[in-house]
Amino acid sequence: MRIAGATLNQVPLDWEGNASNILEALNNAQDQDVKILCFPELSICGYGCEDVFLSDWMWRKALKSLVEKILPFSPNIAFTAGLPIKFEDKMYNCIAFCSNGEIKYIIPKQNLARDGVHYEPRWFLAWEVGKKSSISLNGVDIPIGDYVIDFEDYKIGFEICEDAWRDDRPANRLAKRGVNLILNPSASHFAIDKSLSRQDLVVDSSHKYNCTYIYANLLGNEAGRMIYDGEIMIAKNGQLKFRNELLSFKNYQLGIWDTQNEHAKIADSFVSNPNQEFRKAVSLALFDYMRKSHSNGFVLSLSGGADSSTSAVLVAEMIRLGIEELGVETFLKKIHKQSWLKDLKEDKDVKKEIAHRIFTTAYQSTENSGSATFESAEKLAQEIGAVFYNWNIDDEVRGYTQKIADSIGRELNWEQDDIALQNIQARARSPIIWILANIKNSLLLTTSNRSEGSVGYTTMDGDTSGSIAPIAAIDKPFIIQWLKWAENKLGYSSLSFVNNLQPTAELRPEDQFQSDETDLMPYPLLQRIEELAIKERLSPVEIYEELKISWKGNGKILKPSIGKFFRLWSRNQWKRERIAVSFHLDDYNVDPKTWCRFPILSSSFKEELEELEKLE
Repeated sequence: MRIAGATLNQVPLDWEGNASNILEALNNAQDQDVKILCFPELSICGYGCEDVFLSDWMWRKALKSLVEKILPFSPNIAFTAGLPIKFEDKMYNCIAFCSNGEIKYIIPKQNLARDGVHYEPRWFLAWEVGKKSSISLNGVDIPIGDYVIDFEDYKIGFEICEDAWRDDRPANRLAKRGVNLILNPSASHFAIDKSLSRQDLVVDSSHKYNCTYIYANLLGNEAGRMIYDGEIMIAKNGQLKFRNELLSFKNYQLGIWDTQNEHAKIADSFVSNPNQEFRKAVSLALFDYMRKSHSNGFVLSLSGGADSSTSAVLVAEMIRLGIEELGVETFLKKIHKQSWLKDLKEDKDVKKEIAHRIFTTAYQSTENSGSATFESAEKLAQEIGAVFYNWNIDDEVRGYTQKIADSIGRELNWEQDDIALQNIQARARSPIIWILANIKNSLLLTTSNRSEGSVGYTTMDGDTSGSIAPIAAIDKPFIIQWLKWAENKLGYSSLSFVNNLQPTAELRPEDQFQSDETDLMPYPLLQRIEELAIKERLSPVEIYEELKISWKGNGKILKPSIGKFFRLWSRNQWKRERIAVSFHLDDYNVDPKTWCRFPILSSSFKEELEELEKLE
């Protein structure tokens, strides 16, 4: 028997498109003689439907889509389909096990994801272990509950995503019930290096429970923030039989294993490469965001610094990776620009030609901008093929500041008005670049990173202003080293300019020698304090005790830096509440709409920081 997992790139509430992807994968699987196919969690409606799950009509629409759009046209193959089901006036996250054009069983999820980026208990109830019942769907009674399914040579049991990560997991009970095939339909968000733990789970589970284990995850940027890597793994008795390439630009992928071929080559294990994962994940997320929002491309205020350069390279890599996997014709079709195909010149660099049509950049200088950042921006835009504009905003800045000066009766100066004079430069850039984005019906990229977001080192309605913030969930030290990697490994020679610059906002006069780390603290220290405070949830005193041992730099700056971080963190929560849509990339982030909630108004850790100051 050939058994398989499938990944799907779905869209919340896109009944027609989601059903089409499922049917296409089913027909492809049938052509390859697959008998059992495991689709991801909530694949009919999409995992990211949020509070629409609370409505009474939505689950009925998902069921109708399965019954009317999928089952009548599905081949004679057993498969799983994920959808919400309301039973006894409670909503459950369920898997429908289907064969011969019918729903045979409904299997609800027993453990709900409720930490980090997940809020499943807001919408669903966990199914009671061991409970079995039946439900009438369209006049047909269907078993619903904690069932084991007999199908040919298999006794099939289910672990639905979070089920597998709990100590009291269903597999512990399924093994005692004679199950020899466990299907795990998942919606597991992407995070750098996360695949390593998933692989351990799948392989170890197949060994511990003496079974075949199939894991199938969602794919792509489904609903805006979460990225799904589309991982498929099949393991048997502690051996990995199949593992696919992650982060595909396709609508779906199949992962097939022939159970009769016991001597087949064991699949290659996942090899960690955070730089490649970051590159591929954000490129795919940008691609899906652009095509699913029906935008014409991207606009970026390209300052020549590390953050905007990273964003620019990621757009270029989106084009490169998409064309490499899909081909030019399919790539253009998926972004709704197939009419461009006849205009592309064969003797030109197609990637650059497409970049010129979908990517527009602008260097917006002031009297405080340096020639080095202009050259950095211009050379990178030329190498990518993006449209590059250059204009000066001093007139706009003077117009704003003079109006205030006239009103308050004095000229603004750097001694009294440092923050205001810095912010107006960043803020004055926003209306101009937005005009360009509106004219082109494109997405405006904003370039704030996680390190700056955590301490509010951003200008609201300035460098935070945009449609999406692709790097808002990754730290500055990672970005700095990634740009050097991209220069050497991806071949962007123009990055040599930015890689030789010290990070600076370029908002103060040149003779003040402004730098980001002078304004804040060394970035590696900021990143470590942030990790301990936000990811590990340690107090200021606990962080200090940890860093006294582990920090190899100047110990005298530890207490002032920790104090500064917590004061800035608590003071600037209102800024994080207004972060543009950002992609979850690491195992934590500071976006309150996904990972980390914090009160806008608080005591600013007054007592905790006083305790810190008393320490030796």
